[in-house]
Amino acid sequence: MSLYHPADPMTRTYRRIGGIGHLQAFQVRVQETDLHVQATADLSAPCRDAVIVLRGYLEAFIRQHPGFLTSLIPWVDGTPAPRLIAEMIAAGTRARVGPMAAVAGALAEHVGRDLLAFSDEVIIENGGDVFLAVKQPVTMRIEAGNSPLSGKVGLHLDAADMPLAACTSSGTIGHSHSDGRADAVCIVARQGALADASATAVANRIKHPGDLAAAIDFARSIEGLDGVLAICEDRMGAWGDVEVVPLNG
Repeated sequence: MSLYHPADPMTRTYRRIGGIGHLQAFQVRVQETDLHVQATADLSAPCRDAVIVLRGYLEAFIRQHPGFLTSLIPWVDGTPAPRLIAEMIAAGTRARVGPMAAVAGALAEHVGRDLLAFSDEVIIENGGDVFLAVKQPVTMRIEAGNSPLSGKVGLHLDAADMPLAACTSSGTIGHSHSDGRADAVCIVARQGALADASATAVANRIKHPGDLAAAIDFARSIEGLDGVLAICEDRMGAWGDVEVVPLNG
């Protein structure tokens, strides 16, 4: 199976997802949250319920702490928070970025784990950040903007390692904030919030291909990551327990 990183978030052209044959695909939208889901049945209703609950936690916390929404540095307020928020704060602290850098990956994982109560296999894609819990290997194709490597390489993810998250950040495509010019940085980790925040943090450090080595060294310093694949222009680098594979077409 192939999964695609977003090429154009405005039109959602990345949603050309090759599905696992026995899983049913459906889409759930709640305000800005737009999920593409695969499960053993159409679980749109419980999926939407989960999104509404999780967004409720997030929106309530932001109303109480408006700076949480815009902070580009780790959140240091010690106010007790729901688990979703606490994981975002911890991930941002570990990766040295603001907590909202973790939101898409955190939501994907939390919704996915909720759906595992109804389906023993689940894939949640949230703006290119993916939570996977399936029983067969997956190859995730990496789209990397104008890089000649775009669509030519992928990450092979073993079913024995799941559930896991694979989150991607880019400084050249998409609408997410990035201080760098990486065409794609994909982080694999067991926790969605950490994978998402770390992808942002590593991508921030890549402004030209010569930055790849130092950025990957930084990724190695973040406790809890399984691996990273980074692409900038015609060069790429990888580290960790990830299998990079060539793709044709």
